[in-house]
Amino acid sequence: MTVIPIGKGMAGIAAEHKQPVQICNLQTDEQGVAKPSAKETKVKGSITVPLMLNGRLYGTLGIAKSVSYEFTPKEEEILMEIGEVISRKIVS
Repeated sequence: MTVIPIGKGMAGIAAEHKQPVQICNLQTDEQGVAKPSAKETKVKGSITVPLMLNGRLYGTLGIAKSVSYEFTPKEEEILMEIGEVISRKIVS
């Protein structure tokens, strides 16, 4: 766990926009969304979702795969629901 710089890197952008942010292949991404150090992880498909509860941000959750991967809208929705459950635990 670390402090998220809002607006920087995948976690910061997910936190800022309160929406999932994903990259199909971190190793070939040239959008500049991911921090340069992210490429050192050797992961490819990656998503970061905000941990939200009642419109309030509690953090972010990052998931990565070792292969190129685009998360579906349904997977994003499920991850957002998981984020809400995690946020409930943070609050209690």
